[in-house]
Amino acid sequence: MPPLALITGAAHRLGKAFALSLARQGYVLLLHYHGAEAEAYETAEEIHEMGLRVYLAQADLTRPDEIDALLATLDSLISFDAQLPESESRISNFSLLVNSAAVMPVGKPADLSADSWDSALDLNLRAPFLLSQAAAKRMTNGGLIVNITDVGAQRAWSRYPSYTVSKAALESLTKMLARAFAPKIRVNAIAPGLVLQSDVVTSEEWERLINRLPLKRPAALGEVTSALEFLLENEYITGQTIVVDGGYSLI
Repeated sequence: MPPLALITGAAHRLGKAFALSLARQGYVLLLHYHGAEAEAYETAEEIHEMGLRVYLAQADLTRPDEIDALLATLDSLISFDAQLPESESRISNFSLLVNSAAVMPVGKPADLSADSWDSALDLNLRAPFLLSQAAAKRMTNGGLIVNITDVGAQRAWSRYPSYTVSKAALESLTKMLARAFAPKIRVNAIAPGLVLQSDVVTSEEWERLINRLPLKRPAALGEVTSALEFLLENEYITGQTIVVDGGYSLI
């Protein structure tokens, strides 16, 4: 009986990498996406081709009512699965939430608009909080919540103030929830460094950042997803942030 995982922002980039990693481990997946519908269906098709079960759910996580709708989809999936014959591959339990969806507005503190500030805090911080609250109530047999933060959470990135503040706060929230939800549910975070070039970073800037790293290269996707695999395997870790940054935090 496979476990069920919900991954937000799972259509592409790191969210997709986490989804494929969990699929290879036999999870039934509920993949959330917002605007990247085509990419979400492509990701689901890749998982279907592995012979595994995957479901899609669209939602704008900056809106609490759409978070409620996503959770209703999750509940419907669990309820439907419970009605399947025992001879079929039924879900054992809902045991994993990966909060990967995020936005990275550009703008210096003197110029950043209120809307850009709110968009980052609503998606990067409030949504993981609300989803974690809801997940904890549904993880009746225990589970794991993993928040995807950023090595920039410990830096003063003046070009991305709302993003860095939201990720720093998410790491603090991770510790609070770990203490509140223990002992049944563990809460941890993964803080990647340079992995995939962002649309807001030019090729020249990307190369400059890479060359500053002690390891002189970006992370491979598998080097980031292996941190999730480690957290799944080691059940004595909670309230921690695993940094996967190639030494970025040393410079």
